[in-house]
Amino acid sequence: MSQSERLVLATRYRLVSEIGQGANGTVWRGHDELLDRSVAVKELRLPEDLSEDDRVLFYRRTLREARAPAQLRTHSIVEVYDVVIEQGRPWIVMEMIEAPSLEHLIERSGPLPPERVAHIGRALLDALNTAHKAGIVHRDLKPSNVLLDGDRVVLTDFGLAFSSGSASLTKTGHFMGSPAYVAPEVAAGEKATPRSDLWSLGATMYAALEGHPPFERDNVMATLSALANESTPAPQNAGALAPVIVGLLEKNPTRRLSHARAVDRLERALAGPRSGRRPATPRYRVMAVIALIGATVASCGIGATALIVGMMRESPGPSATATTSSPAPGGDAQAPPGIETSTLVVRARTDACKIFVSVPGNAMTVLSDETLKKNEARQYDQPRINAVVYDASACDVWVNGEQKPVGKQGERKNYTINGE
Repeated sequence: MSQSERLVLATRYRLVSEIGQGANGTVWRGHDELLDRSVAVKELRLPEDLSEDDRVLFYRRTLREARAPAQLRTHSIVEVYDVVIEQGRPWIVMEMIEAPSLEHLIERSGPLPPERVAHIGRALLDALNTAHKAGIVHRDLKPSNVLLDGDRVVLTDFGLAFSSGSASLTKTGHFMGSPAYVAPEVAAGEKATPRSDLWSLGATMYAALEGHPPFERDNVMATLSALANESTPAPQNAGALAPVIVGLLEKNPTRRLSHARAVDRLERALAGPRSGRRPATPRYRVMAVIALIGATVASCGIGATALIVGMMRESPGPSATATTSSPAPGGDAQAPPGIETSTLVVRARTDACKIFVSVPGNAMTVLSDETLKKNEARQYDQPRINAVVYDASACDVWVNGEQKPVGKQGERKNYTINGE
């Protein structure tokens, strides 16, 4: 056991085990013995060659890192409990979040689907809005500073943050931040602003969708050169999120999406096609039903003939599935096999049945992200499932054996199954 692992900070915070290390220190799993709860403790190491003035500067920056999120009470920002000076260096005591970072998830699973990235982006916009309203600019938003705790998205590490009322603690000529995620104006030496954070959000969402940030190169200088001189590459996997990403990555901060416009575009992307969209013209089939009614009218001695013509709307309902060709009572196709034993079954009514199915958790597992052909079916046995059907009129859906109503054309439906 190391010397640090035997420490009890401020007579109450016992260090339990090391979680990870970074350039500026170590993060520990700790236990608050006074309140009997788990905590995360960030140990900040001072370089040995620091002058006394630099040491004072470091302490001030540490206190600022603690104060920034401590002022911001919101679900999407890590909560700071305490700051302790022990063994001549500062320790920050924070909320313990047992969850991977967005960076870790990208490295492990590759690019994330737009639905997941939209949820992450929306939560981060809320976190930034809270910080910016308090006069705090984060200045280092990137995937490693975003934790994914199930559906909760948490922004961490305010070490480079500053408030509008605080003095600058950055040395002249010393670059601060992460080059691959820093806004162009900040890289050029201008002061960071809330719109700089919005650029970093765009770069973070881009990285989540594409697997890498937009201007990442082999080294810092090459990255900064690309940021200054090259056009922003268009995201290839953004889908409906493309207008949000492009707007956030506008190099001119005056033309960059504001927070309100970013929220509006993101919510439009989350909502899918507008419900007010004019539907396609329905097709009709004229069926001539001719009934010959022979009636002898005694008083006239003649026959009467009635011709009845009915107009019947043609339904685009599904034909039989690939495994069943017999129609069920009422004219609908029979349910595909596996209904009774599966938690979710999806069958394509048309070729427009696009689905996204995943298992939620600290690391989301994608089961399907595809467009099914007509009559093609998918069945899932997992007890916990999140599913998105992008056109509810194009798919038949069964949840735990129960068939769900077919939706309208262009309507998106979400299904959440939690059988545990």
